[in-house]
Amino acid sequence: MKLLVIQQKRIGDVLTSTILSNNLKKFYPEATVDYMCYPNCVDVLKENPNIDNIIVLTNEVRKSYPKLMKFIFQIRSQKYNAVIDAYSKLETNLITLFSGAKYKISYDKGYSKIFYNYNMKRIPNGTKSELGLAIDNRLLLLKPLIKETITDYKPKIFLTPTEIQEAKNLLGKFGIEVGKKPLLMFGILGSEWYKTYPLENMAKIIDFAVEKLDADILFNYIPSQTEEAQKVYNYCTEKTKKHIHFDLYAKGLRPFLGLLSQCDMLIGNEGGSVNMAKALNVPTFSLFSPSVDKETWQIFENEKGNVSIHLKDLKPEIYEQHDEKYIKEHTFKYFDEYPLELILEKLEAYFKDLGFPKN
Repeated sequence: MKLLVIQQKRIGDVLTSTILSNNLKKFYPEATVDYMCYPNCVDVLKENPNIDNIIVLTNEVRKSYPKLMKFIFQIRSQKYNAVIDAYSKLETNLITLFSGAKYKISYDKGYSKIFYNYNMKRIPNGTKSELGLAIDNRLLLLKPLIKETITDYKPKIFLTPTEIQEAKNLLGKFGIEVGKKPLLMFGILGSEWYKTYPLENMAKIIDFAVEKLDADILFNYIPSQTEEAQKVYNYCTEKTKKHIHFDLYAKGLRPFLGLLSQCDMLIGNEGGSVNMAKALNVPTFSLFSPSVDKETWQIFENEKGNVSIHLKDLKPEIYEQHDEKYIKEHTFKYFDEYPLELILEKLEAYFKDLGFPKN
């Protein structure tokens, strides 16, 4: 058998959809399982033993109809038995339609019956879920191929011993000895403006963490975000600044994953880095944007190490009065509805649950 999973966009989504390839390989161990994604998402798939080939869908191909058609027929030539399209946009509609696969699987979108012969109805937003709807809905896509109960539903990131050692070496260059003091990664910036908790308040959370744990602090940012990261640093107290290793950041996603794997926890904005931490079994304390659907992405909060705060948990009446679009347009107004004192109170309880500070 030859099987293809398509989730081309957004690192967190691509990582989450690896539960499809993981289970396909488990139930069809002799099958070839390929995975298609955009170039910037490849690194979360590398070293995964359940993925035989990573197929990169480049911008060059996407933006040229002749090149896209050539790519489509290259896929067709692979003679896949099944294609699972977890994203389902026009480019992947066409790739799946012309793949020649017996099983063409995606979500029911009304028009989707033109392209797919298995159209799975998503679980409605707002439905309570122990694992998170992002997981439950993806598991639905496996139903045409796997009839047995699925118990392996957590995404995983696979690092090599060399990558882990390189991360430890980098930390050592900055005087950080893993295990000597708590090492915290802060996701200080969201992937979008509306997913970024106010920087001044983020600095107060960092101050609190240093005060309580005497921890070493790493910032998760890339060079193009240096100016915003510097603002957070400047808002911190002078005492806290001495604990922040501002110039210690990874030059690439795989090196970042190596660093993250050595941290005791990740704290910050909900997003791709939180999903990556969970896939590395690094505890997470995350702050949701008010307009992001919590039922979908509050994943694996049945596990002790994962806690999040969402305005819907604090003030559900706001969501009865306004729709997601309105809340998104007034993001910072609603971020102000998050009582900082409550966040710090929950964070202190979280530290204690994880056994920090250690005597």
